[in-house]
Amino acid sequence: MIHFEKITEDNFEAVVAMKRPEGERFVASNVYSLAQAWLYRENGDVDPFAIYCDDKPVGFMMLDEDLEERCLVIWRVMFPEEHQNRGYGTWAIQEIIRLAGESGKYDFLILDYAPGNEIARHVYEKLGFRPTGEVVNNGEIEMRLEL
Repeated sequence: MIHFEKITEDNFEAVVAMKRPEGERFVASNVYSLAQAWLYRENGDVDPFAIYCDDKPVGFMMLDEDLEERCLVIWRVMFPEEHQNRGYGTWAIQEIIRLAGESGKYDFLILDYAPGNEIARHVYEKLGFRPTGEVVNNGEIEMRLEL
């Protein structure tokens, strides 16, 4: 069962140890992501999470909410190589969609992916995200899902 847990002393080392394949540049490292979450902590709307399957951390996700716009941004999703191609990404995004919808705080979700990351694009499209036509963050393609 996929669920999310805040980053704590108990899971910090496991999250930091998660790595993408050597040379792959689609997703920033978890160390960099945690530094960004710390940098933007005063805004209070950036939250890093460990993605768990049952009691095992299998991935990392960072969310950013814009309550004025009623938007939840899936800022970062990362699974290390040993946890790829097992459905965890699809399940995690489905769970975020479910939780966002149930919260009543959001009208839509936004995310983006690096050109060439066809696996991510396929997962996002399969779950209902559609390109907005915007290119953001150094050439990444923005996608949106209405709730």
